[in-house]
Order: sequence, then C-alpha cells, then structure tokens
Amino acid sequence: MTEQSRIDIRSVTKLYGAVRAVNDVDLTIDGGAYCCMIGPSGCGKTTLLRMIAGHETPTSGTISIGGEDMTTVRTGSRGTALMFQNYALFPHLSLTDNVAFSLRVNGVAASERRDKAREMLDRVQLLHLADRVPSELSGGQQQRVALARALITNPKVLLLDEPLSALDEFLRLRMRVELKRLQNQLGITFIHVTHTQPEAIALADQVVVMDHGVVEQAASPRTIYNRPHSPYVARFMGGQNVLTGTVQSAGAEGTVVESKDGNLYDLPPIEGAKPGDTANFSVRRDRIQISDTKGDGRNCTEGTVVNIEYQGTFVKLALETGTREEFIVYLDDDAYYAAPKAVGDKVHASWAPKVNHILVGANNSTGTPYED
Repeated sequence: MTEQSRIDIRSVTKLYGAVRAVNDVDLTIDGGAYCCMIGPSGCGKTTLLRMIAGHETPTSGTISIGGEDMTTVRTGSRGTALMFQNYALFPHLSLTDNVAFSLRVNGVAASERRDKAREMLDRVQLLHLADRVPSELSGGQQQRVALARALITNPKVLLLDEPLSALDEFLRLRMRVELKRLQNQLGITFIHVTHTQPEAIALADQVVVMDHGVVEQAASPRTIYNRPHSPYVARFMGGQNVLTGTVQSAGAEGTVVESKDGNLYDLPPIEGAKPGDTANFSVRRDRIQISDTKGDGRNCTEGTVVNIEYQGTFVKLALETGTREEFIVYLDDDAYYAAPKAVGDKVHASWAPKVNHILVGANNSTGTPYED
C-alpha cells in the first residue's frame, strides 16, 4: 500500500483568471504518511487538496498517485476519498445508509453494502448508533460517520478538509487522537488541511507550510518547528522570534551580526555572507532567559513588558523592543513566579549562541507577522 499511495506533485499551477491559487508546486508525499497542509486563508492549501481529489484540474503540471498519472482522471477512479469540512451527511438517512451511500451508487447489493457499512461503523465505534439519523448525534459522532463514509471505498488516499474546525476544543483534542489511531491502523496516506499549528504538529509525519500558492517548507514537524526555512515559516508556525541584523564579520568559524540597537549575535557560518549583508535569524521562545540587569550586549535584547499570559506549564511574556513586532518569551511557570514581572517593567532577554537559527529563505511577500 505504501508505494500505491505515494503522491507526486510536479510543477502544478492552478489559475482562476489572473489569480494564481497554486503556483508551480513540487511536492512528494510518502505513501502511508500523515501529511498536514497548513497556511493562512487563501494560501492555496484547499485548492491543492481538491486537485489531488480530482474536484479541480491543474492549469499545468501533473499529479501522480502510486506512480500513475491522475491529473485528468475522474474523481471516482483515482483511489482517493474526500471528507468535507461540513461532513455533508444526508439528514434523512440512517448512519448505515449514509455510510453505504457510495456503495449504493456503485451498484453493490443492499445486503452487502449494509454489512460493509456496519463493519465500518464498528471501526469508528458507532455500531450501536447504526439506525440513528445525523441530527441525533453529537458533532464528534457526525465526524466519525463522515470518516466511515469516506473510508468504506477502501481509498489509497484519504483527504480531509479542515475536519476538526467545527468542533469545540475538548472534542478537537479527542478527535485528533482518533484520526491518528485510524491512520496508523489503516496504513493509508492521510492529507489533512488545517490552519491550526498545534494540530499540524501533533498529527503529522510531514508538515507542508504554504503561502500565496507556493510551498514555503515541507518537512517533519520537528524540523518545521525547530529549523524553519524562512521568516514567514518561523512566524506562522509560532515558537520562534525573528530577528534581523547586518553582518559584521563572516568566516568558517561563524558569523557575527549586529542589530540596529547595537547588540551582537553569534550565528553559525552563512555561506556566501560578507560584511554589510542583511541576515535573518530566529530564536526559540522557550530557550530565552530574562533578568533585570543588562548583559554584555551579545545574544540578547531588552524591552518593556507589554503583556503577560499564564499558559499553565509556562508564562508567555510579550516585550516591546522597538521593532515592528513583539518579542515573545516562554518562561517556566515556577521560574516566572519566583521573580514575577508586571506590565511596564524593563527586562533584559538573553540566550545561548547555539539557539540562533539562520533563516535562509526570503521574507513572505506581505511582510505580515503571524502571531500565535
């Protein structure tokens, strides 16, 4: 099944008039992987999902599944199943008949399709409700019915368009577990569109970050979070502060960058860098310490506390440092409450040089910082 459900997207572009909804995308999704596509509204992720499903046709480029070109193959013949955001259940049909509907369309005998539908309902732990109609179910139960209906065709690839967005936070967390359990059990490729960063990181083997119709970065959740490719990815995924400075010296031993306020930062070597170049880098928010006294001017910044949020296991401090975006610090809650701060306090933030991560990609085209 792994090779049969591998997806290869090559030079795919989708135009709506003069608008490039998807722009020259190259992407490989391994068979049997759980892939999450993430990005802001209008970034092209749902359009790309619909092209994989066959509900949209690329303007140019190819989409292959299991090594077969599926670019123009009709939806029902490409081995995919799409679970819609609103579930699209038939209100007048029982759960059994809802799940069996695609088999009915394909001419499967009534007894056989009902048996298969009940087997699938059992897999999503809803067999005891098989004779109910959708209005008698909770949101989480309706989602599981929609999942069963998508899975009954035994697809090679299951496509999910923001499947958790209509659920409350408690149900969303429970259904994340259910989705991952099902994917592990079935061993098929899941492609899940979301705009929620924690959801993508928790579920995915591969995260695809999109913006303005292009793939900014595709990698494991750990790589995306710890080693973002560009300022856009670092800002959108959260967990990182993005800083900019001018290269003062560069060599095999490392790069020294100076910020506008005169602080120096010790970065790894940057290929091709020379004095006077601009360098973007990021610092993980949970690797920063704060104090009341100024350090030596290296790998640090100072600012005024403008917001404090208790997050349970940590406290989130927002600092105004004179740049266009806030500088965020995540402090262990015990460490914070041992020396609490107040809005308006001046503090100094510092970190070890090894925390500095070079951002090699360009800034996103809007220049808009995305805050979590």
